[in-house]
Formats: sequence, C-alpha cells, structure tokens
Amino acid sequence: MLMNAASPVIVNNLTFSYAYDQPDSNVLNSISLSVSSGELIILTGASGSGKTTLLTLIGGLKTGAKGCLEVLGKNIISASPNELLLLRRQVGFIFQSHNLLPYLTALENIRVGLEIHDSWRQMGLLAMENKCTELLELLKLGSRTLFKPKDLSVGQKQRVSIARAIANKPKLILADEPTASLDKDSAQIAITLLRDLTKVNDCAVIVVTHDNKILDYADRIINLENGSIT
Repeated sequence: MLMNAASPVIVNNLTFSYAYDQPDSNVLNSISLSVSSGELIILTGASGSGKTTLLTLIGGLKTGAKGCLEVLGKNIISASPNELLLLRRQVGFIFQSHNLLPYLTALENIRVGLEIHDSWRQMGLLAMENKCTELLELLKLGSRTLFKPKDLSVGQKQRVSIARAIANKPKLILADEPTASLDKDSAQIAITLLRDLTKVNDCAVIVVTHDNKILDYADRIINLENGSIT
C-alpha cells in the first residue's frame, strides 16, 4: 500500500539514459530535489533538457532510472508493474495531448477518472456526476457537459483533462504543458486552480512548461539544462 508522505516526491542522485553503456548519453544526470505537500513547482528548460523525462519517471510512466526516486512514500525504482499501476491511480496526470476518450462526453471523460476508485464507486453514479459537473462549471465548461471531444476546442479539451486529473483530490499532480493550448484567460483559470489545490488539498503540483506567463504562480522554479538542475 502506497502511503502519502510529507514530501510526496523525493529524488536523490537520479540518472536516466536510454543507453547506459554510453556515459555521454544520459538524459538525466544525478538529479536531486524534493517537493513538499502544498507546493507548486515549475520545471523549465529548453526542449530536450529532460523535463518531461523527469515528470514521467516521477509518475511511474517510465522506468529504468538509477538512484532514489521516492513517490508518495515508496521508492519506485524497483517497483513491480502492479505497484506502479497502484501509484499511477494516486497521481493526477495532465497531458499536453489531452488523452480524452473520443466516444465519451466531457462529463464521462472526467467520471472515468473516478470510477477506478472504490470510494467513489461506493458513493454511486450520482455523486460522481455531481462532482464532474461541479468541476466543469468551475472551469467555465458547464455548457459543454454532454459534448464529445470532437465538438470541443483544443483549449476546452485541455480544461476537461485538468478536471479529470484533479477530480479525486490526488496528493500529487503532474502536468506537462497544461496551458500550452489555452488562451490567456483560460491559462490563468487553470494555473490558479492548480495553485489553490496545493493549499486546499495539501497536495504537490509539478508543472513542466515553456509558458512564461504562469511562472509567477510557482512556489519554486527549477531549471533543467542538458539533464542537470542549474
């Protein structure tokens, strides 16, 4: 059973390479950092600097790193596939590509993220749908509840994906370019919501971004260059 920790993410001397027999091929070089509950961290750096690789390792979406990577109280470097699955169910993911199911409505896409949790299934369909509706209205999508992804703009799809990620109040949210497809007002709504969640839900949020407009919302900004923290 994965347990929440005061520091949901602790990284120590983390190294990752696609070819460990080639010392110069490291994507990450001895990365060390910790992220506390109630903190919003922004990772910056040029394309290819290792930001997304670090994010996917923390989320258990990528394996093969060396060092220490403790997420929600467990070192996941040697975690089994089943342990990684359990971890991913406790993390809120926001992907740049949205990853919405095309045959489901906006509400149903959010509800999918709740249905994998026993506690929400026990509360029942009405409770889940009420929560989904609440989030859609919060993100100015109340009129799009029954729209499928093909009928939503790129920015609207991204806001649905944000709602899905935060619906279960995870203790860790990982966001890869969450505002890249949003206009200025929508980006402000999204990043303000993520920042507020760190305080209200005492969760940690890690955001990878090139969007300079949201940097002021961070508690800390960490810059990566060629796989190292600068």
